[in-house]
Amino acid sequence: MFKVDKVTDGRGRVLIQDPPIARFFFQGTVASWLWLIVRVYVGYDFVAAGWAKFNTAAWMNGSGQGILGFWKGALGTTPAGAPVITFDWYRAFLQFLVDSNSAGWFGYVIVFGELAVGIGLILGAFVGVAAAGGLIMNMAFMLAGSTSTNPVLAILGVLLILAWKNAGYIGLDRYFLPLLGTPWKQTAPVAKTARVSTVPAPAAG
Repeated sequence: MFKVDKVTDGRGRVLIQDPPIARFFFQGTVASWLWLIVRVYVGYDFVAAGWAKFNTAAWMNGSGQGILGFWKGALGTTPAGAPVITFDWYRAFLQFLVDSNSAGWFGYVIVFGELAVGIGLILGAFVGVAAAGGLIMNMAFMLAGSTSTNPVLAILGVLLILAWKNAGYIGLDRYFLPLLGTPWKQTAPVAKTARVSTVPAPAAG
């Protein structure tokens, strides 16, 4: 006879539990020291990029020349004649932004978006939201054909999103998340044991 342990939510629905390594990295407060290093690294990169743009007239004078130059380059072709942007839908999206003269206000979105993401990650404030915003910007640059540090930052951003509950524990999220009622209270799991009997087969004879 052997036992098969199941954990339910009190309504008879089985909950699949995370393995120990996932609980360590994405739930435990000990791993928060690791996420602090990741947060500061990614956050500093965003703050540095945003601050450089903030002090550049092409990004902050309302003309949108900073982002417009990037868009036009992305809408061009490589020396081999291939489009810089692989996906037609994204090329159409950037072309729409150019044609609708959106560069002026969109430049401000990029500048203050990068600063907000960086500050949020460094301070550990709403880490999951900040990392998601950073990931969107990283993906936007990569879709436009720009690599630089974006692939590495995108991977780290995904990990910070997964660790949203404990990544900011050494930071403001230690106080912000409980005030917002998150992580949300859940019904205490009820462990149930299913017993399955095994009957030995009759001996041949």
